[in-house]
Amino acid sequence: MTVVVVTDHIFADLERERAFAARIGAEFRSAQCTSEHETIEAVGGANIVFVNFAPVTPAVLDALAPGAVVIRYGVGWDNVNVVAAAERGVSVCNVPDYGTTTVADHAVSLALTLLRRLHQFSAVISAGGWVKPASQAPIQEFSETTIGLFGTGKIGLTVAERLRPFGFTLLAHDPYANKDQLDALGIELVALDEFWSRSDLVTLHAPATPATVGAVNAESIAAMPRGSYVVNTARGALVDLDAVGDALESGQLAGVGLDVFEPEPLPEDHPIRSLENAILTPHAAFYSESSMQNLQRLAVEEAQRAALGEPLRCPVNRPVPHPAAVTE
Repeated sequence: MTVVVVTDHIFADLERERAFAARIGAEFRSAQCTSEHETIEAVGGANIVFVNFAPVTPAVLDALAPGAVVIRYGVGWDNVNVVAAAERGVSVCNVPDYGTTTVADHAVSLALTLLRRLHQFSAVISAGGWVKPASQAPIQEFSETTIGLFGTGKIGLTVAERLRPFGFTLLAHDPYANKDQLDALGIELVALDEFWSRSDLVTLHAPATPATVGAVNAESIAAMPRGSYVVNTARGALVDLDAVGDALESGQLAGVGLDVFEPEPLPEDHPIRSLENAILTPHAAFYSESSMQNLQRLAVEEAQRAALGEPLRCPVNRPVPHPAAVTE
């Protein structure tokens, strides 16, 4: 019998997943795994696995049925060892487009709040005080502000679409970008050194890879104009939090808006929690009622393709066929 497992999730219910399992006559199991041991126990013999943040390690993959499919609830797959999966004949896929507009909305909200210093004005007034607007100077006109997009995938370009009407100058760094496409959108593609030196605010929209991990560090921050900003709704590993904290305290950075952290949750005693010029949200950029419905629907549709032996819509690895999964 086919076995369908949800290792962990953040949804109100799993009715879509349960209904899918029932349609194909599969056994259905769900859990809220956080450790490797819990995940191994949950996925034993599974053919189709939905995973959110549970660790999918080589040992977890060894517990799956031959030729299994792992569906990551979301865009990234940092918690899934895709190389080990391919070696074991396990297909891994993601759901990259369930909440593009939602994440873009969150990133733009952080950027606009930072640039207008709304959070700092609000903090003073909420504490019973009152200040003159110039107390938060300098505050630049949007038309005099350059925003740099670190990554120009679907989310990065959606952010650009939302920012353009405000009159910002937009530039980008992305070694895989289509220059003609960016030119048509009024986005200037620049080399990395120029990207940092010209960006009054950088917003990150790249996966965590060896080339991008720690991209925001002491050196890159120092290259930015003094009093600039950083927004991260991509992956926590892209930002060196210690370097950011130092830059916030020195004034090199005027503020940051961070939705993702390395590690998560952000440690309770981390110094950045106490800095008034840091807006921190709990990995919430992806969340809206519509995006959650889209995520479950698209994940289940991918599972349906897997069950029928159809090509997956969003594969992220190329598995080597497992001998036990090959039929005559």
